[in-house]
Amino acid sequence: MSKERQSRLWPALLRLAVLSIFTILLAFPFYWMVITTFKQNSDLYDLQSNPFIFNAKPTLDHLRFLFGQTMYLRWLGNTALVGLLVVTITLVLAIPAAYSLTRLTGRWGQRLGIIIFLTYLIPPTLLFIPLSKVVADLGLQDTIWSLVVVYPSFTVPFSIWLLMGFFKSIPRELEDAAMVDGLTRFGAFVKMVVPISISGILTVVIFTFTLVTQEFVYALTFISTEPHQMVGVGIPIFLIRGDVYYWGSLMAACLIASLPIAFLYNLFLDRFIAGFTVGAVKG
Repeated sequence: MSKERQSRLWPALLRLAVLSIFTILLAFPFYWMVITTFKQNSDLYDLQSNPFIFNAKPTLDHLRFLFGQTMYLRWLGNTALVGLLVVTITLVLAIPAAYSLTRLTGRWGQRLGIIIFLTYLIPPTLLFIPLSKVVADLGLQDTIWSLVVVYPSFTVPFSIWLLMGFFKSIPRELEDAAMVDGLTRFGAFVKMVVPISISGILTVVIFTFTLVTQEFVYALTFISTEPHQMVGVGIPIFLIRGDVYYWGSLMAACLIASLPIAFLYNLFLDRFIAGFTVGAVKG
């Protein structure tokens, strides 16, 4: 084999090895959840059995318990509804705010954007007490609407900061040319800026929905009854009873909840990376 061919082969093999390692590491949690979901308890708790394969016949008992003894489907529905509402509210508030801070405020736009972003960094453990008073005054205790009101308090600031980076990367000349052709500033914004910024908007959508599904403190504080639970709180509360862990049902619940999010991340991976890259570099 010639040296030139060897010099081309080794980088390819190295990339393949690195890719294989990362693929195995990233896929392993899903593999483990699938194995645990269908394992019999006798196989799962047997220390002499290989934990990575089925040593006994697979079972559906854990899925029957999950769907029959808990309100898992109700939790998924609550999470999806809250996620869609929070995403909508975040986009309605963040897109015009980010554009205004980028184009219409001069030097103060960047400073205000940083101040708004800093509010995102305040820990939820410091905010849930005053927010509890707000929720109580609105009469939203123990309802999913309390989360619809509270969640935008940390999704909107980060989304504004992220979208500001995208809007800054768009040349002003495009908007000026659109307005010369007869469009108003709002028309130029809708027809020129928004389509170009679709990567940033998709990033905001995925980021916001992911936060809603993973958030724990507010959902645990504001909601107590089982029918109103979010999936991120209902799973650990109702599938861990004292010192009894329903591992099979726990893994099944986590697997079912994580697959749609993983699918969305892979579907829009290129746009998602572009959104964070432009937001970080230009913002």
